Amino acid sequence: MILLVSVGVYAYIQSAKEKELRNAKAAKLSELNNLLTSYNFSDTECRGKAIPYLVEAKNKIEAATTVQEVNSVNVKMYFDRAVSAYQNCVKEKEQLAYEAELNQTKLQKIQDIEISFQPLLSLNLPDSLKSKVVATMKSLEEKVQNAKTIEEVQGINVEPYLLSLWREYYFWKIDNVPGNEVVLQKGEVKQLVSKDEAKMLVEGISNYTELLQYRVSKVEYVEIALTLPREQIAGGFLQPGDRISIFVTNSTNRNIRTYREVVDMAYVEFVLLPVDAGNINARESQSETSSTGSSSSVTYTEGHSFSYDLGGGAPFSNSTSASDTYSNSQSATQTSSAGYTYRVDLAEILKAIAAGKIQASDEVKAQLESYGWKLVTLEQSSNMLVLSPNTKFLIIIRVPSVFVPDILQNPTGVYIAKIS
Repeated sequence: MILLVSVGVYAYIQSAKEKELRNAKAAKLSELNNLLTSYNFSDTECRGKAIPYLVEAKNKIEAATTVQEVNSVNVKMYFDRAVSAYQNCVKEKEQLAYEAELNQTKLQKIQDIEISFQPLLSLNLPDSLKSKVVATMKSLEEKVQNAKTIEEVQGINVEPYLLSLWREYYFWKIDNVPGNEVVLQKGEVKQLVSKDEAKMLVEGISNYTELLQYRVSKVEYVEIALTLPREQIAGGFLQPGDRISIFVTNSTNRNIRTYREVVDMAYVEFVLLPVDAGNINARESQSETSSTGSSSSVTYTEGHSFSYDLGGGAPFSNSTSASDTYSNSQSATQTSSAGYTYRVDLAEILKAIAAGKIQASDEVKAQLESYGWKLVTLEQSSNMLVLSPNTKFLIIIRVPSVFVPDILQNPTGVYIAKIS
């Protein structure tokens, strides 16, 4: 009986210890599971780095033979090791990905730099400037290669370098244009400026992409002739050598007409005789008066007397007289007048002078000069408008060739302003 009781007690005690051990293991595993659920091991690749620590903790718990041994398993330590391994893996992957992105960013940046410099390098640059451009590009590429972060790469700005180099190119191009003036063109706007003015304009541009919109060309003057009403050419009061600016309009409606300056500097070469002043109207009158008169006078006197004595002492006398006067007068008056109007065509006179068909042609030409070439001058000196504002003048102007297409697109819509 004592043996049976002892065996029973031992079995009971053993059963109680096993239960306590199982409960301790279950509690420890539950603690481990709670820790695992508190953290997100989302990266499947890096999760494998954490699993060995978790498995080791689980194996130690399950391999424990006593409650004390179970309780001695520090699951928090194993969990922290698992998290650390997982995070290190994630960081390593992120670092590798960042380095790959950094390298790709560097590659793209270098390509962008070379593309940005290509337009400048494709030009016919002087050797000194070309060497400077290449050296600047290589320096920027080296700076990109040495960058440690993507932000550092992206922060490398090539525009200030390109602006400086493009300015040098424009200065060089301006200096190599013959003469003292150049034409600067941006879009449809063209300017005739001195070289110093052109450099000042280039210096004032702060964006190289805007600078690239300008074109520099040499000034090649050509002469063109325009026939315009005097109101469109400063009243016709222009002299050879005058500086002018030219405006154009494409509208015939004054209410909606807009004007655009196409030439800021040109010169007058000739102003020729207005075509409407090509005739001289002259009126001539003639009168004649004649008179004829005659006068005559005749006087006739006759007298008779007689006497006789009849006797008786009473003489008888008788006398008679007669007088006759004759006169004659005659007058005649005759008056006649005539008027003549004739028209002289100056163009035909000039043709005849050129053909040598007019005698004293030098004298005739001098008379024409006093008429045609001084007509507008007389208007100015007398303050009287002789020719109509619609009178057309033939004006020959000297203008840079780049402006000619803008002028000839609408020749009747050209307005010339005199620069005073």
